[in-house]
Amino acid sequence: MAGPNPGGRRRNIATSINRLDQQIQFILEIDKLKSVLRRTTLINEARRENSAEHSWHIALMAVLLIEHANQAIDLPRVVKMLLIHDIVEIDAGDTFAYSGVSKIDQSAKERIAAERLFSLLPDDQAVELRALWEEFEAMQTPEANFANAVDRLMPVLHNYHNGGGTWRESIVTLEKVITRVSPIGEGSAALWEFTQTILADAVNRGLITR
Repeated sequence: MAGPNPGGRRRNIATSINRLDQQIQFILEIDKLKSVLRRTTLINEARRENSAEHSWHIALMAVLLIEHANQAIDLPRVVKMLLIHDIVEIDAGDTFAYSGVSKIDQSAKERIAAERLFSLLPDDQAVELRALWEEFEAMQTPEANFANAVDRLMPVLHNYHNGGGTWRESIVTLEKVITRVSPIGEGSAALWEFTQTILADAVNRGLITR
């Protein structure tokens, strides 16, 4: 009969501690997302929102608006996607949707950031979260389409309710806004119809340049 194996237990404990160390390191690192400022201001116009706030807000939006998705989707998968979709901005920074910055250049920066940030995690979690980030970016699954729908709807709500916000500040045309937010329809026809109603009223009120 085999006796106790203290050496094996010590290895398991050491492995567990190392795994926890990696997870804590990642948790501490993503605190930096709270310092990444977006161009969008809060609805009360008190200040610009940060990327961590944005990620939390749209994750909760997904929970609340799931019934409007075009297809049955895996909600926990969508929430995970939304909570990590902007983590790369810790290194790559936030890019204003209407800035004219090359999407190719920004994508390259974000991929380098993803490699560094997700590699801080234990291998299994690094693979899982990196795959979710890639899925969000590709917009090829029902979950990714719905996640992108709420991600693009939120700035519309901000700008509509804070007097035009970045639309007026940057003299953004309706055509540019529609190009940016039209993927909402891929995730939710209902949310896209709602968005179009908001944009039509925004034009009538002078919040968007026609």
